Amino acid sequence: MESHIYYLFVLALPVACVAWTVTKEEIFREAREFCVDRSKNCNKLIKRKFFYVFTCEYCFSHYVTLITLFITKYTLIYPGWRGYIIAFFAIVWIANVYMSLYNIIRIDLKKEKIRVAKEESELNGD
Repeated sequence: MESHIYYLFVLALPVACVAWTVTKEEIFREAREFCVDRSKNCNKLIKRKFFYVFTCEYCFSHYVTLITLFITKYTLIYPGWRGYIIAFFAIVWIANVYMSLYNIIRIDLKKEKIRVAKEESELNGD
């Protein structure tokens, strides 16, 4: 059981990384902007929801987790389909905790940079 828990926390890392990168980072900005536009302006509900998935890290992490479980065949607590369901929700939850922590750290770093820049400009202005 210990190794299953260990794998849970390890497998959540790439899920969080991929979900965050696709939905938040600059490298996918153009694709994300296209998806945002399509998620608001498509005439069919299913199309809007399809494109919305690529703009929300929480939603996208579910699909990345499905792919991860398919590749790794990881189950949690029970063998078979019940273990896949438990692993699915556990990985999604841990991955979203990771992304939340990462976001908090990024905000703190951004605040610190702004504070330092303000203090430097005050020192240079005096």
